[in-house]
Amino acid sequence: MLQFDWPWVFVLLPLPLLVWRFCPRAEQSPSALMVPFYQGLQPISERGQDSLAGKLINLVLLLIIWIALVVAAARPQWLGEPIDLPTSGRDLLMAVDISGSMDTRDMIVGGDNLDRLTVVKYVVGEFVKRRHQDRLGLILFGTNAYLQAPLTFDRETVNTLLQEAQLGFAGEKTAIGEAIGLAIKRLQDRPESSRVVILLTDGANTAGTVAPLQAAELAKLAGVKIYTIGVGADEITMRSLFDPRGRTLNPSRDLDEETLQKIADLTGGSYFRARNPQELVEIYAELDKLEPTEQDAQTFRPVKALFYWPMGIALLLSALWAGIRLLSAFLPQPFATTRGVNAQ
Repeated sequence: MLQFDWPWVFVLLPLPLLVWRFCPRAEQSPSALMVPFYQGLQPISERGQDSLAGKLINLVLLLIIWIALVVAAARPQWLGEPIDLPTSGRDLLMAVDISGSMDTRDMIVGGDNLDRLTVVKYVVGEFVKRRHQDRLGLILFGTNAYLQAPLTFDRETVNTLLQEAQLGFAGEKTAIGEAIGLAIKRLQDRPESSRVVILLTDGANTAGTVAPLQAAELAKLAGVKIYTIGVGADEITMRSLFDPRGRTLNPSRDLDEETLQKIADLTGGSYFRARNPQELVEIYAELDKLEPTEQDAQTFRPVKALFYWPMGIALLLSALWAGIRLLSAFLPQPFATTRGVNAQ
């Protein structure tokens, strides 16, 4: 649908007519033309006709230019068909640990040992695809926490940014408190009943100026619910050429489950433990059952500006008008004017 953002500009349309009618005309000095013989009358008559046609063309061009400029100033725009935005859902921020320890290869898939981050990307990516009615955001944290994607309905972009995350981009350590603090800041202006954070980590808080439990207290006051996930196997067997029987190690010895449990309890969320890819899939399937919160219906209509069309017409006609004026000034007259000859 075509509409004008500033329709009041159309009151300027009769402005040139008002100027012509009420402003005093410029005085012109009279010029005399003496015609000593009758043969000159016909060329003069023809020249007068040409002049009248030129004036008419000049007037029409200036009128169209003025109308085009006024239309452009009124800011014409095309409104597209209404697009209904989702009317229910949550504001859900996913905080994902990308510290150096996420490179540990203790996730077994099809007999292969994959690093933790690769598995997390796949599982969380599938979770993102299913959350059709949620505003999703992404926080990546290591030594520092960064907002990689603000809250948005654009699930494809969020997933792309998640898949592009690389180990160590945010530093080698783990700042859990900083990640929670950043999530609170981004959710504080959203409806209280829809503020959710899903925090995934494989270690303990080793960086940042905010303690995780202190951040959890702030989250509780802000009405932010936090679900925490501890990822990493409890044991892994390391074999070598000199030790074929191998040694059993605990790759998750640095995981601070007690703190993650307290964070979840303080904010009304839950703590989950993912020791293998299957458990991680089940955890996100459980999180996928979160009940959506009704929100006010919203409608979006795409707007396309059209002012450049009348503006372009005005510029082209202005160039044409200027060209005609230049040509008329340099081209020879249709007849030679005889001046200062008196009939004897």
